[in-house]
Amino acid sequence: MMMNEQRASKLHGILLITLFSFAAFYIAEFEFVQRLSLSPLIVGIVLGILYANSLRNNLPQTWVPGITFCTKTVLRTGIVLYGFRLTFQQVMAIGLPAIVIDTIIVVMTIVIGVVVGRALKIDRDITLLTATGSAICGAAAVLGAEPIVRSEPHKTAVAVSTVVIFGTVSMFLYPVLYRSGVFDLTPEQMGLYTGATLHEVAHVAGAGNAMGQAISDPAVIVKMIRVLLLAPALLVMSLLLARSTVRQGAAGGTRGRVTVPWFAVGFVLVIGFNSLDLLPQAMVDGINTFDTFLLTMAMTALGAETSIDKFKKAGSKPFVLAAVLYVWLFFGGYLLVKHLAPLLA
Repeated sequence: MMMNEQRASKLHGILLITLFSFAAFYIAEFEFVQRLSLSPLIVGIVLGILYANSLRNNLPQTWVPGITFCTKTVLRTGIVLYGFRLTFQQVMAIGLPAIVIDTIIVVMTIVIGVVVGRALKIDRDITLLTATGSAICGAAAVLGAEPIVRSEPHKTAVAVSTVVIFGTVSMFLYPVLYRSGVFDLTPEQMGLYTGATLHEVAHVAGAGNAMGQAISDPAVIVKMIRVLLLAPALLVMSLLLARSTVRQGAAGGTRGRVTVPWFAVGFVLVIGFNSLDLLPQAMVDGINTFDTFLLTMAMTALGAETSIDKFKKAGSKPFVLAAVLYVWLFFGGYLLVKHLAPLLA
């Protein structure tokens, strides 16, 4: 009897997040929201945070496991299904310059993030999540790294907020600078630059569409190559965190345990399956829509565990870190595309 009650309470928590996620999808269709290219994921975390700072105290404690389920199991399932957005053929078609520059961008962004985070004495979890989100694919990368870092929900929300803010700035800034001639790049180079440096897939699509299809198409593919790099990045992060745990626990005799991110492996396997083109495009589109809903549930659940007090506790330093990474992406990415890409073509 007790078990059935606990299961029912857990389902209540899941249902609550599901309803918020439906609302996020509905709001994301509003014209002004679409103009901002804000995905349901971002709308979801905003709704979750609003709920956390208003009605959250009235939530029965027995519903919390359902919310936790959404931040763990639902999240990891969403990351695996994210692989249906990419094929290995797309990676090969875009060529060597995109692969090399994306790899440099991802590695350098994470390294710079860790160095700056340590210099500013920022919480390790927030540093890793912010650096990963800036380096790879914004909120989705933060969500992917969260199980590896094992951070608290409010830290994940802080990291997501930083990459969303700076990614949104770039989404509006890039088209203006390109049209005004500030960016001395060909359409192909501008597509490479956009895909290699903007945070969210939605940001890349929004900025690309504003500059024309000749830029938008390669930009999205370059961005998805960065998404593909999420899997090896998580594997390396897991190994390094395990080694760090070993060093810190050596005196006490504790051992570090390598966390194998099965969802990252599943993500790559799904990309491989999708590359075989066995499913009708309509089915793949349906899976991607369902996957977006799962990720929206995860984001909403994270928001529901995040109060303003926790943001205040994190302070301004995470945003300083995100700003430093933004400057690197903006100027460093431009120099790489301008000078390195022609040598690799």
